[in-house]
Amino acid sequence: MRLRHFTKRYETVAQAASAARHHAWLAEHARPLRLPALTVVGPTSLTYEWIDGRPARPEDLLTLARLLGDAHGAAWAADLRPASLNTPHRFRDGIAFGDYIAPRQTALRRRLEQGYLPDQAALHAMLTLLEKTAKGPTAFYKDSNPRNFIITEVGDIYAVDTDDLTLAPMGYDLAKLIASLILTYGPLPAPVIDSTLRAYNEAAERHDPRLGTTDRERLNDFLALHAVLTAPYAGRNGYRDSWTARPCPRGSA
Repeated sequence: MRLRHFTKRYETVAQAASAARHHAWLAEHARPLRLPALTVVGPTSLTYEWIDGRPARPEDLLTLARLLGDAHGAAWAADLRPASLNTPHRFRDGIAFGDYIAPRQTALRRRLEQGYLPDQAALHAMLTLLEKTAKGPTAFYKDSNPRNFIITEVGDIYAVDTDDLTLAPMGYDLAKLIASLILTYGPLPAPVIDSTLRAYNEAAERHDPRLGTTDRERLNDFLALHAVLTAPYAGRNGYRDSWTARPCPRGSA
């Protein structure tokens, strides 16, 4: 059988090199994630194995939560144990990928300029929330939206579009998956979100008990950040719903 491939092109040599480095880092340190093979590295392009499948749907959420918890725990144990959320993480060659705070401070200020935050007081509240969440063990963020997981006919799950990594607290990338599923498919019931968080924590804490401590309040803080950070994409890229369709609070119907 002839293998199919997909070539992704980049504007600069640096962007292509960064994407290849991030793919290699995940392949080494987050081994529970299955990645398409990177077959050719060009100056401004990367060629990957083509994966036939569908994007993630709400019914996949529990499985993906376990996968993310396992991957975040594995990466923490392998490489991120000493990492700080406030400091870019350096590869062996000295080049870094982004910290948690600085890129999101920039993005939140941009949301004010774009009109997605009403005033400086709202921006201050979001920056304060960002600082509040910058604690605990360090994971990675790979933008876990439904389109960035491909699920094959036999149920294998591949993580795709891994060009841009940053550091993030445990649970932050899970919150992005929940948020983006809500934006794509509509509200998720509170019990589903509770079960998802429990599955994530159980998978993470198998690597170390300290990793399975994300609670619902902290998850809600992450969701509030994602509500602002994803606001420009509502109505685009498959995000058909809006953030009026929030996850139900704990204990509601």
